[in-house]
Amino acid sequence: MDRRRFLAGGCVLLAAPAVAQVNSWGDVAAAARGLEQCRAIVVRQSGLTVLSEVFRGPGINRPVPIKSVSKTFVAALTGAALDRGELSSLDVTLGQVAPQLIPGGADPRVADISIENLITMQAGLERTSGANYGPWVSSRDWVADALSRPIVAEPGSRMLYSTGSFHVLGAVLSEVSGLSLLELARQRLGGPLGFDIPAWIRDPQGRYLGGNEMALTLDAMGRFGEMYRQNGRFDGVQVLSADWIEQSMQPRTWSAFSGLNYGYGWFLGQRSGVNYALARGYGGQIICVAPDVALTVALTSDPTLPARSGGHFGDLQRLIQHQILPLAQQQMG
Repeated sequence: MDRRRFLAGGCVLLAAPAVAQVNSWGDVAAAARGLEQCRAIVVRQSGLTVLSEVFRGPGINRPVPIKSVSKTFVAALTGAALDRGELSSLDVTLGQVAPQLIPGGADPRVADISIENLITMQAGLERTSGANYGPWVSSRDWVADALSRPIVAEPGSRMLYSTGSFHVLGAVLSEVSGLSLLELARQRLGGPLGFDIPAWIRDPQGRYLGGNEMALTLDAMGRFGEMYRQNGRFDGVQVLSADWIEQSMQPRTWSAFSGLNYGYGWFLGQRSGVNYALARGYGGQIICVAPDVALTVALTSDPTLPARSGGHFGDLQRLIQHQILPLAQQQMG
């Protein structure tokens, strides 16, 4: 996967004081350690682990909440369903592949929402994230609640960040495969990549939450990122098709919150000619992939504290843009 395939752009320009020059991965570790919310970091370049350190919090081999990085895993499972023919394309609609999920009384246009609308969070339905998240997960049926919300934008017109869209997508993947989201994640990602995926929260109907609350070790996050960096391959196994990886890293919409473009489960940015992709979760959970410099980064932070673009996420963004990526470029010679 080269920079032409990323087509990323949408780089966030964050106001910040000058960042100190870094000359080694030890300097990167020191910078990350200085961020009070940051807990651990793993950096791999050209397949080798060049930095692995826990600053605070759980040990490196203990699964930790990855929050909305879970969305990127559900997006990967969507690619796996396409690879297996369980979904014929991303253009198919809810009415075509899972009409049983659509509740009575929903806007008739809900049936025309496509899988691509869901995976890019352009379904047009009122968001279930932010202030709406608590009431949504307190409802009796999370899928029905998400699909019963009013359509506030034309589907496909703009990104409305919403965990509900990914939960509906996860439910669709279960319907077309006959497997739970946990079984799909273990069989199609955890098994081939060599890591365990613990069970996580389920909705009142028993469906695993799509888009939040998964827990993984830092090593597992790194392995997942490495698989994307290597065009869907890991340890000689083609986990996801190279075509899916390429399609995932092309901008499909734009996030008003971060200023970054968004593909299929990945935020996309660029710094000094280097394209990168971010899986991002509440609190500052991050997987960063930059194939241009053979780089994968996994970062975990305190999952109980917010990480906004003007706060801790901005700090992590600067760490990646101004320290990690330039050093990776330097190491590539």
